Amino acid sequence: MTNEKNSLLSSFTLPNGITLKNRVVMAPMTNFSSNQDGTVTDAEVDYYARRSSGVSMVITACTNVTPNGQGFPGEFAGYSDDFIPSLKQLASGIKEQGAKAILQIFHGGRQCPPDLVNGDVVSASNIPSEGEGNPVPRGLSEAEVEEMIEAFGETTRRAIEAGYDGVEIHGANGYLIQQFFSPHSNRREDRFGGSLEKRMTFPLAVIEKVKSVVKEHAKSPFIVGYRFSPEEPETPGITMDDTLALVDKLSDQGLDYLHVSLQDFHSTPRRGVDDLSKTRIHYLLEKIDNRVPLIGVGSIYSAEDAKKAFVTGVPLLALGRELIIDPDWVQKVEAGKEDEIVTEIDKDRQKELVVPDPLWNAIINTPGWFPGV
Repeated sequence: MTNEKNSLLSSFTLPNGITLKNRVVMAPMTNFSSNQDGTVTDAEVDYYARRSSGVSMVITACTNVTPNGQGFPGEFAGYSDDFIPSLKQLASGIKEQGAKAILQIFHGGRQCPPDLVNGDVVSASNIPSEGEGNPVPRGLSEAEVEEMIEAFGETTRRAIEAGYDGVEIHGANGYLIQQFFSPHSNRREDRFGGSLEKRMTFPLAVIEKVKSVVKEHAKSPFIVGYRFSPEEPETPGITMDDTLALVDKLSDQGLDYLHVSLQDFHSTPRRGVDDLSKTRIHYLLEKIDNRVPLIGVGSIYSAEDAKKAFVTGVPLLALGRELIIDPDWVQKVEAGKEDEIVTEIDKDRQKELVVPDPLWNAIINTPGWFPGV
């Protein structure tokens, strides 16, 4: 993959002037490995550091911006200044290996397990997720929505003080920001709900707040990205045409990148567009029209997978599970040793792969988590 290799390994300059050393990014992945008090563990820092020397940018697992935003056990937090030393420990572990450190900031909304948030499960409206046994959330008041926007800003300030190179606003995977955009979870009748445009109000307000905090507190260029999921299976739910309208708006917000969340890079829309045979990536690149860089992701394991993805025109590629399987992926491509890339998890290499016990247990006990498991 000589030409593609050169492109994948070529530098890329983001809109704010920060230059990435190559086009390969570590995707954000939940690892369940933080302390119970919301601070990072040494094992977690080691796990990230092991994967930070080849890629240009590491996007962390999500960190909750309020106490009632925790979506998983073993999640590290960012809702108080008390967490700045913890956040700094992780940022330093990543940056010391040569990658840009990006803190993903989020609130789990109605997906928060009640036992992790003292029963205070909140969302845009009091609509539970589909499926049995999901909690009925409490719809946030307008004042609480404003406080939530402030919380995203405050966690951004903490990321700056902790030495991160940027934040990624997590508007994907069915969490709170997406819940405000979704017609399934957002049944509000105030300025934060109703029409497609009004359902964009909260995501855009979070972006505006984050950018204002960066302008006030960052002493050097600071990356602000936004992650989104293109569709929801529910009816009513987000459709591909809804997302294209959102992406059109996001492309003019002065962001440094957009990051689509996909299980399969080459997946096609389920509804909402005329041609269901064109890939979601194709539609997104067409709508963005070079206004902002797009990070593509989704089941990229081998060098050949990366080649096929990169030729679509995405400027940046994120690898997730593959960097757990083979932390030296980028180095092997650099050395022309693509055939040595490992694409199936080796259950006997936990120590060598530097994977914390909680994440390792999830991997080996979850059928279908990885190829070979």
